Amino acid sequence: MYPNRKTALAAAALLAAAAVAGCGGGPSSATGASAAGCPDVLREAKATVRRAENPGTSWNGPTTGPAAVPGKSLVYVAQTMTNPGVAGVAKGLREAARAIGWNVRVIDGDGTPAGIQAALGQAVTLKPSGIVIGGFDPRLTSQQVARAEAAGIPVIGWHAVSSPGPSTDPKLFTNVTTKVEEVAKASADWVIARSDGSAGVVVFTDDSIPFAGTKSRLIEQRLAACPGVQLLAHKNIPIPDASRRTPQEVSSLLSRLQKRWTYSVAINDLYFDDAAPALRAVGRPGDGPPYNIGAGDGDPSAFRRINSGQYQAATVPEPLAQQGWQIVDEFNRAFAGQPASGYVAPVHIATAGNSSGATSWDPHGYRQAYEKIWHG
Repeated sequence: MYPNRKTALAAAALLAAAAVAGCGGGPSSATGASAAGCPDVLREAKATVRRAENPGTSWNGPTTGPAAVPGKSLVYVAQTMTNPGVAGVAKGLREAARAIGWNVRVIDGDGTPAGIQAALGQAVTLKPSGIVIGGFDPRLTSQQVARAEAAGIPVIGWHAVSSPGPSTDPKLFTNVTTKVEEVAKASADWVIARSDGSAGVVVFTDDSIPFAGTKSRLIEQRLAACPGVQLLAHKNIPIPDASRRTPQEVSSLLSRLQKRWTYSVAINDLYFDDAAPALRAVGRPGDGPPYNIGAGDGDPSAFRRINSGQYQAATVPEPLAQQGWQIVDEFNRAFAGQPASGYVAPVHIATAGNSSGATSWDPHGYRQAYEKIWHG
């Protein structure tokens, strides 16, 4: 399906094996099954959640690397700037570019294949020092990626393929992301742990994005590790259509599933912003059920919903600003003829209890560390 398909399938197999080993069976047809049917998985899930909810205090990324290469320019090609994760990385990228002394231009692909192809084609025509693929499948733009490679323009992805690190097909100097297996497991484990192994779950995803499609499959496989956790629905809603389609889909689910729907997992927090009016209209309380967790991004609106108890209880946020800074650092390594850093941000779960009112997951110390690398 995409360049790192073997990696994703291997991860899926491991999760499926863990499910069998932990419970000795598949998902139940009812949500009322006892958590005693899956004690090992429940115990592991609670341990995972405890670790992920620890905010940590120190920077665990690179502290050495090449000094700033001067006079560079980057073009960030966004899948769509209505995707809060894509927009959050663009913001961090601009901030880091100012810190290192480079120029950045953002081109919005507007969430359509034609728009993304045109945006990347325009990026290549501008002949920048480097191009960022911001949150879309490079298969959509294979001709444009080939043109960039032929022109000697390094390309770095953000959520472009399913695994972090360099990619040979498509040719990416590196791909910046958390590990999709870890994000999927953390979000599913939060449901398992919080529900004590008994839940009716709806998963919201965008299967048109390989990274998101892989994530939702892994979430569902991990949820299946507990017989008391039932997958009630898999809703494939493309992110560009989320604001239009989600309210109607949620209303339909509420009518059909009623009280059986107790938890939701979405590959992007924005689905819950669009779900809130439909939940509110039928009198569902803001603090659940359904108890909602976003398996990715962690944009400011998600944190506001979580902190105010309004139709979202948790998120597994990407450190979006930090990833923007990392992209700049990775380009600097490419321009200096050095390999990628290999850094992958650890998974974190944000709740009202540990976010201290913050509106993003912004680990400590990375700005100072990168500036020290670049400027001494």
